[in-house]
Amino acid sequence: MVRTWADGWAVSRRTPAPVEWPWGVHIQVADDPHEVGRHVLPRAEEELVRAATACVTLPRTWLKTPIEPEDLEPWLPDGWVVAWQDTGHLMAVDLLAARLDVPEGYAVRVEQAGAVVHVNVLHAASGERAAKGQLAVLGESVVIDRVRTEDAHRRKGLGKVVMRALANRALDGGAVLGVLGATDSGRALYETLGWKKHATLAEGVYRPGSTGA
Repeated sequence: MVRTWADGWAVSRRTPAPVEWPWGVHIQVADDPHEVGRHVLPRAEEELVRAATACVTLPRTWLKTPIEPEDLEPWLPDGWVVAWQDTGHLMAVDLLAARLDVPEGYAVRVEQAGAVVHVNVLHAASGERAAKGQLAVLGESVVIDRVRTEDAHRRKGLGKVVMRALANRALDGGAVLGVLGATDSGRALYETLGWKKHATLAEGVYRPGSTGA
């Protein structure tokens, strides 16, 4: 499931394809002031973490693996810190069709570009985007990414509208499994829609000279 998430994230963000390494995969990231690349380790083992971090020379390189952050911290060498605030949750669900129940005054637009589906919820009166989300298609699996509701439109159920629209589109394309990496706040929303947590995703980042994340 970690590898599915990594592959889907790369498709969603339109990065180069993940490159295989003995400990997992590396994804190159461009045009991001916070990240130049990430190592994703499907298995959280000290030997693999130390091998992955030993090959890193560029600051703002990240490492992500399914483990609690306090257990990852002792394995990180000098120059690496745990990104406590960015620790996430690997979640999955068997996709089911659902009615959207779009609030009055909003409209849903679904578009697909290659293997990426975009859902935008638009405020009818202003035409502005109120909420959004996207997914990457990986055969029978999809990886959901970048789900967000704008501050002025929160507490109206638009996040659920986005998630259900994405799930319905994925089912129409033959997918049966959804996977995502959630923040703490996102996890609460996804659990109301039947998503289940499978692992904590601890994150470390290479910041030479830093004492914390």
